[in-house]
Formats: sequence, C-alpha cells, structure tokens
Amino acid sequence: MIRVLVADDHGVVRDGLGRVVAAQPDLELVAAAANGAEAVELRRSAQPDVVLMDLEMPVLDGIEATRAIHAESPETAVLVLTSFSDHKRITSALDAGAVGYLLKDASAEDVVNGIRAAAAGGSPLDPRAARVLLQARSAPDPLAGVSPREREVLALLLDGKPNKLIARQLGISEKTVKAHLTSVFRAIGVTDRVQAILWAERQGLRGDL
Repeated sequence: MIRVLVADDHGVVRDGLGRVVAAQPDLELVAAAANGAEAVELRRSAQPDVVLMDLEMPVLDGIEATRAIHAESPETAVLVLTSFSDHKRITSALDAGAVGYLLKDASAEDVVNGIRAAAAGGSPLDPRAARVLLQARSAPDPLAGVSPREREVLALLLDGKPNKLIARQLGISEKTVKAHLTSVFRAIGVTDRVQAILWAERQGLRGDL
C-alpha cells in the first residue's frame, strides 16, 4: 500500500482528493492537512510515502512545507498539485525538494497515476509545467552580462530595500551599491529604481534572480 497525505487549504478539494485516494486499492489516505505547517507535523506522525501538496496555503505555504519535509525526510516524495503553472512556482517547488508537479485541472486518473509514479521514484510532471521549464531553458538570459554581485544588489532592490540596507546586508559601501545599480540599469536599459522594478516584473524576475 502507498501511504498518502493530502495537504490543501480548501476543504472541498481536500475531501475530494481524499476520496479519490481512498477509492484506490493500492493507496491509503493516512492524513489530511489544511495548511503547510499541519502537513509538516502530520508527516512526522503519519509517515506517508507521498505527500500531495498544494502551494498556496496559510500559516506555511506549500513550498516552505516541501522544503521542511524534504529536509526532515528526503525519502518522502512530495508531489505538488496546484492551480499555478508559472516558472517561478514550478522551479521553487522543485528546488525545495518536490519530485513532481501536477495541475489541479488534471483528471483523477492522472493524479492517482502521479502518486504511484512518485512513490516508485518517478518525477510526474504536467505537460504544461514541462513546457514552461523547457521554454525558460531556451530563452535568453535577460540578465546576461550582469555579475553575480550585481544580481544580489538588484534582488535586494526588488525586495524594496533602500541602498543603505542593501549596503549593510552585503557588507559593502553605499557608494558601491550605487555603482552596481548604475551598471545594472545600463545593462537592462533603464534609468532608475522604479523602471528597474517594472522591467523585472515584465521579465518575470522579481524575487527570482
């Protein structure tokens, strides 16, 4: 039997997934969590083989819950089931330790097969999520020519930090921060912080450098 924990903050979805799992002869629903923190806690007591993980949840989101579960129990397969198919969420979930990524409009059969594949050591990936990853790999890097340090400065700017805090966090002078930002602005074709933020959002890069 494959032991399954379902984590989703919507009760109707959580109950529906639970019924789908329980109806399979080779799957056993061992726990259901309403948020990421519950998922982490229930994983410890229920010892599932697979955690079916939503991403947008209160208390602790699915990505952080996945990271915590993977750190505590790398042998537990976390399979994301979400409505979001953007590059940032897909890569963040996989980087956190998820073994696969499915979308909520998948059929019950696809979800069940995904659970079985995850339990067997596979990496079930929705075709649309796979396409997003492939397109991102083939797309040119919009920050080509920007140094790693300049990327750090830009990432902190996009987090809303002023130059003084950026300098303090990176252990450099404000003058150096300004020099890095001038170089970044020139590389991406903008002239100030606001334009840089808008540019990053258009590129889908905010918080994802």
